[in-house]
Amino acid sequence: MRLRTVLAAVSAACLATALAAPAASAADEPPRLHDGFGLKVTEQPVWVDGHHRTFVFSVHSDAVPNPTLLPGQKAGQHPVMVTLPDDYASSGSTRYPVLYSLHGNPDVPNTQVNQQLAERSTEHVPLITVYPNGVRSWYSNWVNPGSLGPQNWETFHLDELIPFLDANLRTIGDRAGRAIAGHSMGGFGALHYAEHRPDLFSYVGSFSGGLDLLNQGVRAAVVGTELMPASGVPTVGADAIFGPPVWPLDGVWNAQSPAQHVSSLRGMGVALYTGNGGDLTVDPVLAVVENQARDTNLVTAANLTAAGIPFDFADYGDGSTWAPGCNGKHAQPACLQADLDHFVPLLMQRLQHP
Repeated sequence: MRLRTVLAAVSAACLATALAAPAASAADEPPRLHDGFGLKVTEQPVWVDGHHRTFVFSVHSDAVPNPTLLPGQKAGQHPVMVTLPDDYASSGSTRYPVLYSLHGNPDVPNTQVNQQLAERSTEHVPLITVYPNGVRSWYSNWVNPGSLGPQNWETFHLDELIPFLDANLRTIGDRAGRAIAGHSMGGFGALHYAEHRPDLFSYVGSFSGGLDLLNQGVRAAVVGTELMPASGVPTVGADAIFGPPVWPLDGVWNAQSPAQHVSSLRGMGVALYTGNGGDLTVDPVLAVVENQARDTNLVTAANLTAAGIPFDFADYGDGSTWAPGCNGKHAQPACLQADLDHFVPLLMQRLQHP
């Protein structure tokens, strides 16, 4: 799975797509954050542009003190991007629900594409969106991190970052005001986290997620992200995240696969989104990656159905009826924007909000 090609496609889209201006400035100064819950603020929030809706800050985490790095990232730090509601600054003591949005690999949270996805899907919506750093994490506590030291990403995100932001921002700081979603590796992470901690989330969404660790293509993708410098440096061993990927040593892979462990999602809103890759002769790598992701979503959907758990499933094929510019392939901004534009109204029907 040539993830370098996916990164190039997304980077090109970042340069080509201009952000729509939000209706109003959220604040003159971003919030000032205070250390706590295992996190030390290394860079205070800075607005990403003059629209004053989205800011980026950085923290050091006790759970992942030495993350692998992608270009532009700083050693020992985790960038986090936050998009506020349009009226956050002027709404007094009003508290807002939060959507944690997990990026794929190779990607970083604070890209122009991710900013656009968040701002467009939440324009005039009373919802905070948080993009945390994930690098090649697969949103898991690693089994064999080796010389990197602790890589406890699940601990970082769920036990440190969530209470940290609840303490520093005007959030609705409980399950009724919290959702999680993600793209590709982040779609895996969203279901993985929701299944492990259903007490934290009311809604979960996956956008082209690789949800089935029993699928050999997904196993190859995980190993690829471990071994390829384009997924982060330094590289790590093929057994770093989930242990050896082969039977009979693959018990962690089997135990951590979201597709087979859906029962704890009962009572939670669930939404899955995927294309089929469209024309396989056009952008064949992106087409094959999306087609593989779709297979894992079909397995997950079958298991949700067997468990009697209601869910929404947008299986939009080649994308031609889903959104203009969506071609059903992996990591297409037009497809992802349509996914989020559909998902946000669903979760707002369930989340507590102003």
